[in-house]
Amino acid sequence: MHIDFIHSIHALSAAQWNALCPTDYPFIRHEFLAALEDSKSTTLASGWQPHHLIMRDADIVVAAMPLFIKHHSYGEYVFDWAWADAWQRYGFSYYPKLVSAIPFTPCYGPRLLVSPHTNAKDVLPILVEHLQQHILQQGFSSWHCLFPDEALKEQLSAMAIRPRLGCQFHWFNRNYKNFSDFLARMSSRKRKNILKERRHVQEQGFNFEWKQGAAISADDWDFFAELYRLTYLKRSGHSGYLQRNFFHRLGADLPDNTLLIIARHQGSAVAAALYLQDTTTLYGRYWGCREEFDFLHFETCYYQGIDYAIAQGLQRFDGGAQGEHKIQRGFEPIATWSNHWIATDTFRTAIDRFLIEENHSVMQYLSAAQEYLPFKQDDQA
Repeated sequence: MHIDFIHSIHALSAAQWNALCPTDYPFIRHEFLAALEDSKSTTLASGWQPHHLIMRDADIVVAAMPLFIKHHSYGEYVFDWAWADAWQRYGFSYYPKLVSAIPFTPCYGPRLLVSPHTNAKDVLPILVEHLQQHILQQGFSSWHCLFPDEALKEQLSAMAIRPRLGCQFHWFNRNYKNFSDFLARMSSRKRKNILKERRHVQEQGFNFEWKQGAAISADDWDFFAELYRLTYLKRSGHSGYLQRNFFHRLGADLPDNTLLIIARHQGSAVAAALYLQDTTTLYGRYWGCREEFDFLHFETCYYQGIDYAIAQGLQRFDGGAQGEHKIQRGFEPIATWSNHWIATDTFRTAIDRFLIEENHSVMQYLSAAQEYLPFKQDDQA
């Protein structure tokens, strides 16, 4: 077995990389990572420098892990700014660090890819040992695996790659026939509130158009890219992480996974939301609007997505990071995880203590959030 690092996803062909993908989860596929890289969204200049870990048996790639050299902590959705500050106060540098993650994508899923004839439990210790040696040799501060699936989280935790607990809010399809069937599980007051919000959007004169893959035109993508830019300018004063061409590439290269919903007001497009999907799950990613309208965000980003998930028989709707307002709209609190290895013994001990305390607090938060779900008391999931 030979292990090395590649500095571009194009060092492997799409066929080589995708042969390792266990499902049609879109974010780990070669096309998605290539769209990020080729659009200059993940480069040394952007602070997301590709450094993917590859294992070969002779000339055959048997395992891979997406990996980036990070020079900041933006776009990760697992916040470690306080850790970086502590490093700096003691005269050390937290950056660069290594991150196994899908850039700008807080959606849990596969982070270790292995060939069908390879046992992940066999290769993971070898990869981790090699990675830790590489970190020490190159002077990286740490390694962080963000939003892994449950199996990888447990395996890394058993290897003292410490788990960190987070919380998101996801919608689950309980074999609903339609949106009304979903609402029937709710208490009367919560159900009426959602119906009121949807009715108000309809009365304002909105209609919605779903487009998939190749049906999304270049003009549609330009419109959405502009909305994305405007949203980030309003929130943070910069134009966002993703470049315009990234969105164009999605529809062309992942046509079966990419969806765009366009909201039109009196015939004019004023808002849009980007979704991706796989066999089981709908992923809400970004949204933007030219004008503010009451409840338009909830309709475009949540209710339309629930309608779509029910119609397509999808099991889950991942509406993105954070957002306690999702609870009252039927999104349930779930645990998400990351794993962390700190190269320096002193800081590793301090981070371990921090994670034990933080994980306890997040568990309490998850339990409390469960109490605010809008479903009838005798019909809690």
